[in-house]
Amino acid sequence: MERQRTILRRILGAALEAVAPDGALLRHLRLDGPGRAGLVADGRRRNLAGRRVRVLGAGKGVAPMALALEDMLGQRIDEGFIVVKYDHGLPLKRIQQAEAGHPVPDTSGVRATEHMLDMARTCTEQDLLICLLTGGASALTPAPAPGLSLADLQRTTQLLLDCGAAIHELNAVRKHLSAFSGGQLARAAGGASVLSVIVSDVVGDPLDVIASGPTAPDASSFADCREILRRFGLEDKLPVAVREYLRAGLAGRVPETPKPGDPLFCRVQNILAATNRQALDAAAGAAQACGYIPCVLTDRMTGEARQKAVELTGEALRRAASLGPDGKGLCLLAGGETTVTIRGRGRGGRNQEMALAAALELEDQPCVCALFAGTDGTDGPTDAAGGFAFSDSVARMGGREAARALLAENDSNVALTLSGDLLVTGPTRTNVMDLAVLLVERP
Repeated sequence: MERQRTILRRILGAALEAVAPDGALLRHLRLDGPGRAGLVADGRRRNLAGRRVRVLGAGKGVAPMALALEDMLGQRIDEGFIVVKYDHGLPLKRIQQAEAGHPVPDTSGVRATEHMLDMARTCTEQDLLICLLTGGASALTPAPAPGLSLADLQRTTQLLLDCGAAIHELNAVRKHLSAFSGGQLARAAGGASVLSVIVSDVVGDPLDVIASGPTAPDASSFADCREILRRFGLEDKLPVAVREYLRAGLAGRVPETPKPGDPLFCRVQNILAATNRQALDAAAGAAQACGYIPCVLTDRMTGEARQKAVELTGEALRRAASLGPDGKGLCLLAGGETTVTIRGRGRGGRNQEMALAAALELEDQPCVCALFAGTDGTDGPTDAAGGFAFSDSVARMGGREAARALLAENDSNVALTLSGDLLVTGPTRTNVMDLAVLLVERP
């Protein structure tokens, strides 16, 4: 078991290294030309001479990006400001930073977002505004629309989280209650040239959903918000001010977010710098180096966490049964982001819940073991990133009945603590959703 645990950690480590935000930024940006005064971003060159360069950023992994940009541009950065999750900052020299709440926004996030909007609004056509965006930016940049309060946003966010809304559904609503998201940061920047470097934490990597798309055209609408809230039965549970604001939007009394085709996006370049697929490819390479045949099943894993765990372990057990006595074992890999519908009063997160559900499926099945991890190092309101599942995990939880009872209460953190199967990494300062790694050995 310890050998397998070490291999699983090694595979995860390779995946995280491949999507480190600082390395991702440096793969897409470089200086060139006389005096290194030209900034090349994915082949597009900008002359920095005589130009004011300003930097804005938000997300759980934005501090390493800001540090790498400082190292590259140095004194060419005239002004900068980023907001990170608490305890996710790094020492910076030219770019200021603030810390704020995630996943539920707080007053620190409101102040930080107001400051960023104020900076954007003072941009001119001579400015280059570099935006650094990673997962977590949506919650870290609350900018209540006129007539709304932070409490309104907090309540709405929590309602959507508790009912298991997918990230694109959550962000569609948040964009329409915000003055920052859904292309509105780009709108606020006036005539400035905008360059955004983005780390994706969303299945399929849609630019309008990652970080709630502050510099991307918004494909969602007030009508979409209505349908999402109806589907989850939340309309009557929303704060009164939110209900009234959404009704005003539907009636055309509140302007929509900027849409695809808006001329303002002619001056915006959005670069997708790191994705879940890149992490999976690196994990596959590490698995091969460890002696396993890798197989990437999907980078679009969604759905209820416990059900996806059952599906993945079922696939692993089927493949184990077909392995011959000779040859290599397999490493099955999946990436994406599942959801958890809260039914009990326990603590955990989607990856811990997957590990607990998988452990129940793998009881007394030594040919398969698994690791489920959030690449940001945080899984739900806990200090764990996820968890492991082995054939004897359930026994270490106190037996099958105890494990099933803990799953029914969404108490995966306690279950994995009992079995010693929690994965604790601390802040990784990146975020490309989740990874599932399953080792399949010969019987």
